[in-house]
Amino acid sequence: MLMRRRLYFLLPDIASARASVNELLLARIEVGHVHLLARRDMLPADLPAANVLQKTDVVHGARLGILIGSVAGACAGGLFVMFPPTGAVLPLATILFTALFGAAFGAWAASLAGAALPNSQLRRFHAEIDRGQVLMMVDVPMRRIEEITDLVARRRPEARSVGFEPTIPAFP
Repeated sequence: MLMRRRLYFLLPDIASARASVNELLLARIEVGHVHLLARRDMLPADLPAANVLQKTDVVHGARLGILIGSVAGACAGGLFVMFPPTGAVLPLATILFTALFGAAFGAWAASLAGAALPNSQLRRFHAEIDRGQVLMMVDVPMRRIEEITDLVARRRPEARSVGFEPTIPAFP
């Protein structure tokens, strides 16, 4: 699997965002690895808008839910094994199964809650987005980070590089 890093750029307007996307396409960055976030209803349909995984805390919620759910499930399984209902003898595998169930349930419940919250990684950009700027997120292979950062800086002097995310989820 190819390791990627998400780069963040703030662009002043839609015209700059459109030009940046075109330049990234010419640099062989696939459109599926470019995500734009702007004020509601400001982004035209022909530009790659950020999806629910980028805009909300679904991924963060699912990770947290897996952790909490598996611990709670393992604890519940341990209690079932130590104090079985109606005198039945439960195998130790009960702990594993309840931990797996707890992880699945926790991921589902926490990701539902996370879908209602804005992405905590993007909170620092909300003021600029509210003022009409466009946040461009670009997922690039590790070996091309410097190349793409230099390309955007050279071709779009109005763009402002505002950091990167150390790791990105494997599935978005």
